Order: sequence, then C-alpha cells, then structure tokens
Amino acid sequence: MRLQARAATRSRPRERKVGSATGDALILMLVPGDASDAGSQRGDKSMQSRIILAVAALLFAPAATRAQTPAPSDAKLYFISPQNGETIQGPVTIRFGLVGMGVAPAGVEKEKTGHHHLLVDTGLPKMDEPIPTDDKHRHFGGGQTEATITLPPGQHTLQLLLGDWTHIPHKPAVTSEKITITVK
Repeated sequence: MRLQARAATRSRPRERKVGSATGDALILMLVPGDASDAGSQRGDKSMQSRIILAVAALLFAPAATRAQTPAPSDAKLYFISPQNGETIQGPVTIRFGLVGMGVAPAGVEKEKTGHHHLLVDTGLPKMDEPIPTDDKHRHFGGGQTEATITLPPGQHTLQLLLGDWTHIPHKPAVTSEKITITVK
C-alpha cells in the first residue's frame, strides 16, 4: 500500500481510492482538486477524516504485505478420514486432524492457531499470499474440523493446508500428506 500526496496551490486535495477487483489492495492518493469538487467544500474536518482514513488504511494493510504467522515446527496436519487409496460412495465426509496447534475461526488472531483449507485436485498455492477461494481451495473459516463435500465420480487428490487468521499459510507451512481417493 502506498500513500501519495501532491501539493495543491489553490485548491484542496480530493481523495481517490483504487483497488483490485478482488479488493485485496487499497491505494489512497491525495490529488489536487478544484473548487468545484464536493470534497473541497467540506473544510478542515474533511481533511482530518482523510488523514484518519489514510492512517487506518496503513494499519490494516492487505494481508499479503504482512509477515507469515509462525507455526511450531512439530505441528502436524492429517486426515482422520478418508484414508489414502480409499474408495468412497459420495458424498464424502472428511475429518481433519491437527497436532501441536489449535483451531480458531478465520479473523481470530491467536498464537499457534489456524483454520483448515481443503485442496481438491490441485497443488499447494503460494505460501505468502491468502489461499484462493474456489472449488479447488475450500475454506473452513468457521473453525470446522470436519466437512461433507460432494465430488464427481472418479479419482481425486486431497490435501489439507492450515491458514492463519488472514487465510495465509503459516511459516513453516502446516500441510497434510496429499492423498488420493476414488468416489463411486
């Protein structure tokens, strides 16, 4: 995130917010405006509000700009069920196991905790960014330790990845072994 201010000679600055379509970035720029700008009519309180907004934006920078949350080196994530190589009649109930850490809902910042993400038929995502949300990256941000999912018939790979309170994998990453199951 960056904050850029340009001096205005005869007019007050106005605020522009620019972000990505997914909302994962916020850029606040103060650029010169003219007297017809609605923002220029608000006076000093408006400028104070803008400064407060800029400071808040810096404090709550996108998660990708923060350091990864540390995890104990002996933390272990695993599947209680299903087992590798198992053939299952759908829907599939998956039970998550975790040793050496606790489970907390997304948004709750607590040391040595995280929440589960199930990777379906895909590899590990980038480890220093929030885990994507789609059919291949299923989030269990409520702190769930089991889920029943529907998968089409056929062979599928499954892997668990623990995310921190902002959905970023820990450092070191806490992952399960990748398993393969067959759905009838």
